[in-house]
Amino acid sequence: MARFVLYHTDGCHLCEQAHSLALQTLSATDIELIDITSNEALMQCYQTTIPVFERKRDHVQLSWPFELSQIQQLAE
Repeated sequence: MARFVLYHTDGCHLCEQAHSLALQTLSATDIELIDITSNEALMQCYQTTIPVFERKRDHVQLSWPFELSQIQQLAE
């Protein structure tokens, strides 16, 4: 079960960078990818801040730009 969410849109190069960064610390199964274009509420919330990386258990979020060390701290 995924422990994290990466809010993104298809074709977003920053989102692709964020996903690659997260995969340096986490497995693909740890990360749920949610395309914000599939939901109007998500579009309203994240359209100017994606990519956004979120820890599911407490909803702590990182908005781009973030670094590997920040993802590692969130994953502890």
